[in-house]
Amino acid sequence: MTNDARGRDRRTFLKDIAVSSGALMFAGGAGELMAQQPKIDPKWKNQIGFELMSLGLNRPNNDPNEYMDDVRQVAEIGYKEIEPSDAYNHMEPKAYKALLDKYGLKMISTHSPANGGPNLEKELEGQALMGVKYTEIRYPAPAPPPRAAGAPGARGPGAGGGGGARKPLTAEAVKQSAAELNKSGLIVKKFGMKILVHNHSNEFDLLDDGRQTQYDVLLAETDPDLVTMQFDIGWAIVGGVNAIDVMTKHPGRFELWHVKDAQGMRLMDPKLTPSERQRAARICPIGVGEIDYRPIFAVAGVAGLKAFVIEQDGAGAWGDAMAACRVSYQNLYKMLS
Repeated sequence: MTNDARGRDRRTFLKDIAVSSGALMFAGGAGELMAQQPKIDPKWKNQIGFELMSLGLNRPNNDPNEYMDDVRQVAEIGYKEIEPSDAYNHMEPKAYKALLDKYGLKMISTHSPANGGPNLEKELEGQALMGVKYTEIRYPAPAPPPRAAGAPGARGPGAGGGGGARKPLTAEAVKQSAAELNKSGLIVKKFGMKILVHNHSNEFDLLDDGRQTQYDVLLAETDPDLVTMQFDIGWAIVGGVNAIDVMTKHPGRFELWHVKDAQGMRLMDPKLTPSERQRAARICPIGVGEIDYRPIFAVAGVAGLKAFVIEQDGAGAWGDAMAACRVSYQNLYKMLS
């Protein structure tokens, strides 16, 4: 993070934090309400992880010393695990593992994929050395087919930049993606890992058949022994999904969670699609928005949860990304206590 970014106007941020803290204090003082809270395994409050992308650490040319200082601050806040999405600060696996050990951190999952090329196994060996149990493989994108003369460009209708709507994804295409995930799962299994599947809100849009979603097909077609769902609970709820229902209907499939909070959902037009809801929502620190994680963590055992990380997309927009990181930790710790 740059000093300029850290020094942005914090008035809005601090105002939201004050409102959040007051709400939590009120809940903490209402004995009758607390008695009705769902039972949560106390181990989760001591296993709170953090997605480093929330600090902007996936940006190119990030200062390596500043990166390591941010990791130090994350550990001092109380986080026990991290999930990077940043090529590990361009450090060798042994050096990155030493950085984690220095601050008492674990890295169970990663959003910095291994590259599906000639060095794939070497990269997976490095991830295993760093403690990774859940990973992704990034394969080179196939060359696009040649366009016919007079065909619309990539920014034309249906491509996100013109006047038309995107065509629904086909169920068959998602099945093919699931098959590739299973193949990748067989590769990483040799290193004691599973492939993770992360979601946003758009995975809950209806497919071309009008009855299934992408998430439905991925759950049905991926092998639980090879692939786990990294359930981004915040994006699912933003998309209008009942996260608890999804997890209880598919027990054991959700070994990883992304935990985030959001504002603006109560005012959304119910006719919006999940993708449209995602674009309309505002991600915020945990406890500042509209998502109550207490009943969600009460079903962690049914879901199969092994590890989770807090993620706040665009945290820097709140004026101080590290302060938002601290508030999220403190508020979630209270919820889980």
